[in-house]
Amino acid sequence: MADDTPPAPEPRTFQLVPFLTALTLGTAGGALFAWAKLPLPWMLGAMTAVTIAAMGGVRVALPSWLRSGFITILGVMLGASFTPSVIARMGQWSVTLIALILWAALNGALGFVYFRRRAGYDPVTSYFAASPGGLNEMTMVGGHFGGDERRISLIHATRVFVTVFTIPIWYRIQQGFTSSASASPNVGLADVALADYAVLATCAIIGAIGAQRIGLPAAAVLGPMLLSALVHLLGVTDSTPPTLIISAAQVAIGAALGCRFVGFPLRQAGATMVHGAFVGVLMIAVTVVTSVGLAALTNLPLAAIVLAFAPGGLAEMSLVALALAVDAAFVASHHIVRLILVVTCAPLVFRWLGLRR
Repeated sequence: MADDTPPAPEPRTFQLVPFLTALTLGTAGGALFAWAKLPLPWMLGAMTAVTIAAMGGVRVALPSWLRSGFITILGVMLGASFTPSVIARMGQWSVTLIALILWAALNGALGFVYFRRRAGYDPVTSYFAASPGGLNEMTMVGGHFGGDERRISLIHATRVFVTVFTIPIWYRIQQGFTSSASASPNVGLADVALADYAVLATCAIIGAIGAQRIGLPAAAVLGPMLLSALVHLLGVTDSTPPTLIISAAQVAIGAALGCRFVGFPLRQAGATMVHGAFVGVLMIAVTVVTSVGLAALTNLPLAAIVLAFAPGGLAEMSLVALALAVDAAFVASHHIVRLILVVTCAPLVFRWLGLRR
């Protein structure tokens, strides 16, 4: 099997033209999706436009610090959704959190078998490509154990792309959920007081730095979310980031996901992407079946459980939850548990299984 073209490494110096190209294409794609009244338009439109450009050979780049900066804003937004009533309901989540462990193990096992027997990948690459953890974490750990980092990265990027693109469209067509424009109240730039801006900015900066210092996964979203939840629960502020800034964050996050496909021309990486998409769809199917059963068992909303178990990224699926006015705190909490669980346990289980390249 021909090897995939390696992705272009992120430049060490800031490159203005690829950066502006990515933002321009992302904004144009978001505007087009918004005009077409598609769900989550700014993220999905940006993601689609930049992905097409990246795989077509266009030079696009979005610095990781910019994506992380916008993700901290998302974390602040998510933290505001942790109200006292949400905290009081957390005891009801024990069943779904336990089921999440079984969900992760089942999806990892199914994906591993598929990559080994159908795709013909080596055991290390198959294992970490199938582990439903974060893209960066699984790529880094898989490479450390001798897996093909390029293939692992492309498979996870494809899985997240398929999940993020499929689920909002499905909700719009089958369930009639509204788009982000009407799902949440519009917050103007002038609607937030300067003092509240200072509090929210402090949550974003201090939260991200603190989470990174202590080694938390997804630090850019998890740290600001926890600190924002604290200040909102204490009544320090009841403000949330303005709608315009959240829309800009959607463009940046969508464009950043599209930039992950730089260096992977479709004609050379198509087979790996097909395998990644198949496993992504398989995980979504397992998610739907699991969610239907859990909804009947717990009486929790089916939409919230599907988004909480969906095999997408924490930032992306949290944005979907916010856009569809689904319980964002429930969704984000489950994705955080999944990330911590997989990042912590995947290397341990790998050693226990004795897998080798």
